[in-house]
Amino acid sequence: METPTEFETIENGHRLSDTLERLDGVEGWLSDAQAHRLWEAAARVRAPGQIVEVGSFRGRSTIVLAAGSADGVDLVAIDPHAGGDRGPQEITPDADRGGQDFAAFHANLRRAGVEGRVRHVRARSLDALDAIEGDVDLLYVDGAHRYRPARADIERLGARVKPGGAMLVHDSFNAIGVTLAQLRLLVLSRQWRYRGRCGSLAEYRREQLTPGATIINALRQLAELTYFARNLLVKLALVARLRPLARLLGNSDGGWPY
Repeated sequence: METPTEFETIENGHRLSDTLERLDGVEGWLSDAQAHRLWEAAARVRAPGQIVEVGSFRGRSTIVLAAGSADGVDLVAIDPHAGGDRGPQEITPDADRGGQDFAAFHANLRRAGVEGRVRHVRARSLDALDAIEGDVDLLYVDGAHRYRPARADIERLGARVKPGGAMLVHDSFNAIGVTLAQLRLLVLSRQWRYRGRCGSLAEYRREQLTPGATIINALRQLAELTYFARNLLVKLALVARLRPLARLLGNSDGGWPY
């Protein structure tokens, strides 16, 4: 379900291919195809709309959102840069690591020429709710992947998305905590229509669903559990250093699936 890789897209006077060049050397887990989908979602927001990002790390997705959005759109990037929740082996906060991420985040945005378009809130997502004024047109969720914080981000921040707005969730049907939060909040929801995914980047649209549409919506999401199971097996194979098994499961590059 990857988005076709055509990177000459022009939105709001900017080329996606130019933005992807700016991402060179910026650490993160957003693929080029996922950047394309995120770029298109940002381009649909019209001024004076608002985009909110939860989990910026070193700015890879932030640069895409800023470059893809129109002038007059407010972009709020929320990340405490506390050095924790950076991956399976880096859950515990680390001030030095967080400081390095914070400095790299701003340096990367500055180098990409978008720092002035981003309002960074250095706080945990639920502590930053008051920094979000009014409705949200686009919410990008890529914060802590454990169940409780993932559920809180989707539930509390998702409630701020206006009807017709979009929510994109990274590590969907991939990270266990995020997937459990989706099963709890989104699969049977009558307010979020599933629009598909690009790798582990799932897209939802805020709209009211009929009972019949809710059932179809749930089935479409439940079908993605095969993708989740495959990714789980790949991760187990990589941890056990069974790379031939990981390749057999489709993990050709040997990297962590996302």
